[in-house]
Amino acid sequence: MIAFNHVTKSFSEDNIAVKDVNLTVEKGHIVVLLGPSGCGKTTLLRMVNRLESISNGEIMINNKNSMELDAIELRRNIGYVIQSNGLFPNMTIEDNVMIVPDLLGWSKQKKRERFTYLMKLIGLDAQDYRKRYPHELSGGQQQRIGVIRALAADPPVMLMDEPFGALDPIIREKIQDEFLQIQREVKKTILFVSHDIDEAIKMADKIVLMRDGEIMQYDTPSEMLAHPKNEYVSKFFGKDRALKSLSLHTVKNLQDIIGLAPIDATIRDTKTIHVHQDLRTTLSMLMNQEADQVVVTNDQDENIGSITIDHVQKYLHFEIKGELSVSQEG
Repeated sequence: MIAFNHVTKSFSEDNIAVKDVNLTVEKGHIVVLLGPSGCGKTTLLRMVNRLESISNGEIMINNKNSMELDAIELRRNIGYVIQSNGLFPNMTIEDNVMIVPDLLGWSKQKKRERFTYLMKLIGLDAQDYRKRYPHELSGGQQQRIGVIRALAADPPVMLMDEPFGALDPIIREKIQDEFLQIQREVKKTILFVSHDIDEAIKMADKIVLMRDGEIMQYDTPSEMLAHPKNEYVSKFFGKDRALKSLSLHTVKNLQDIIGLAPIDATIRDTKTIHVHQDLRTTLSMLMNQEADQVVVTNDQDENIGSITIDHVQKYLHFEIKGELSVSQEG
């Protein structure tokens, strides 16, 4: 758990980056700090591991005041992932990943086992990549390595500063999915900086929307989309909040509420989607006419029905807190 109690950061009398912030990141949750450039989100993140000093207030990490902890020990117990991945070019992939365990004095066998486990989490073969160097990996692979390096010593808390921002959209979405799958297994307490609304909605258990160093709203993605607290929040998420909210719902949700359409065996131009695919991606596929029919598959790769634009529109009127609809303007 991370608790911010009346936290303020002043660079000068006229430059207050963070203003009296109070919020709690619950254990095992991902909280995304969202907002425009210069709103204070990265400064707030960097105060947790004391890369930025605290002017006033306190930050509690698992009920311990961060200022009373040794700075080096504090940072070794907090995973830190940045946009540029920060891998050391002259070190092998295994050595890069095992930097903190090595500093902590782990045995060679323990480090080897941990590296193998972490590489399996991100779908890369440990033996194939163990002795490679960062320049031999693609950008997406390097970013994956940056993530598991932060996980290497099994820290309870992770800080992520726009970790996927430098990746192209297709690779970015894939790594987001992989990371969420990892999080379901490891259940870390994560503070995540992003400027991307869609990423925040997808990744967050809760979102902190900031403006000029202050919190505008701290809530679940669905609550922020359905019930923006003020005009700034409403305008920030935009008039298409109903469409954005589809990222929070899956084909399975739709199936449970209104069912799927039967599959038309005479249609040859089809695409398949998994039953756990989000509805926003599904609707995009339908509206772009990528196929004449979209077939839904289950975990056993069995075809269980199909989905249409009418299905998604009908579902919108059933769900999304009973208040958002496809015709909603604000």
